[in-house]
Amino acid sequence: MTDVAATPPLLAAATAMLPDVLEIRRLIHRQPERGLQLPLTQQLIVHELERLGLAPTRGNALTSVTALIEGASPGPTILLRADMDALPLTEDTDLPFVSEIAGTMHACGHDTHVAMLLGAARLLAERREQLAGRVLLMFQPGEEGFHGARSMLEEGLLDRPADEAVTGAFAIHISTRYPTGTIDLRPGPMLAAGDTIRITVLGRGGHASTPHLAVDPITVAAEIVLALQVMVTRRVDAFEPAVLTIANISAGTTTNIIPETAFIQGTMRTVSEEVRERVRGYVRQVAEGVAAAHGATVDVDIEPGYPVTVNDPAFTAFVTRTATGLIGADRVVTLDAPVMGSEDMSYVLQQVPGAMVFLGGRPDEVDPLTAPQNHSNRVEFDEAAMAVGIALHAAVALGHLAAGAGEPDARRTG
Repeated sequence: MTDVAATPPLLAAATAMLPDVLEIRRLIHRQPERGLQLPLTQQLIVHELERLGLAPTRGNALTSVTALIEGASPGPTILLRADMDALPLTEDTDLPFVSEIAGTMHACGHDTHVAMLLGAARLLAERREQLAGRVLLMFQPGEEGFHGARSMLEEGLLDRPADEAVTGAFAIHISTRYPTGTIDLRPGPMLAAGDTIRITVLGRGGHASTPHLAVDPITVAAEIVLALQVMVTRRVDAFEPAVLTIANISAGTTTNIIPETAFIQGTMRTVSEEVRERVRGYVRQVAEGVAAAHGATVDVDIEPGYPVTVNDPAFTAFVTRTATGLIGADRVVTLDAPVMGSEDMSYVLQQVPGAMVFLGGRPDEVDPLTAPQNHSNRVEFDEAAMAVGIALHAAVALGHLAAGAGEPDARRTG
């Protein structure tokens, strides 16, 4: 088997193909789709994979796409993942390829993820002779709250013969938090679990001039909101991160009526399952206790979101070495703490050792303190960074399969 290190540099090859990849990215950006059903995006992906001589498979309950790149010799399988869906935002940028769909925008960079993985597929398809095993390409809809990765697992994403088992998984997420072209990662918890909290306060309605004859759910709701913030600071260890944000409060119809109910909802983020379960219990305890003190009752609903995204330490060390060989040690950053966003790549990493990394997408001339972040309708990602993402996908796949074939030195990619 040819040593990966002896091949033409992957980053140079990725940079050379970048104009073609950008054309794909911009087409997806113009026609964003949300949720689990993304027929236009799916068809584009299928077309591009078929152009590479691959045989893509479409999902059943969702518009996912998978494809295998078969290597020239036997070995394990590595999974490379890109999410596909957009967000419910109306774009407010001056990009020449601005979204043409009102109320929908690729504000989290998933259009770049799809394009980068298609670019990496091209690099890998051209290097089949170097693959000892196979690469499983995972194009996933429904990352933005729809549990698309879980649905793909339920449809048999990882169901393979023992000698073709998936032994590693890798994903890249672009972000304007970080300078263009950097790779930012950490072993262990990388992103938080995210649960949704919904609390309905049940009081007793009445006239606003006689609150003593009613049970005002609005004041109870207000006290619950404040008590939840105190709970986080006084019940949870400061070295075990937890974030609880109430982002919506609704109650009442006019100025002189005390309503019967008030509704509050928000999100809870934690980076360990133990703290996650404890905080869930604390939320119920606080809401029920505050309500009881005022003669009200509550209905507390905590909807489980994505689990903690945990990077396998050994695989993360391998990715760190691979990225360092690709772009240099000064461009590879080990994060001090997890990011409190959440990701459904977590479902895959619960079953397969692997890692998810951030790719810096903030132009050098942009102030990091004012740069629009992911999920902003003004966010703009530096497309030049995508060459690094393309090359890193390919380098990780080549290195992992070479190591699986007993050639650990082949991890020196670049």
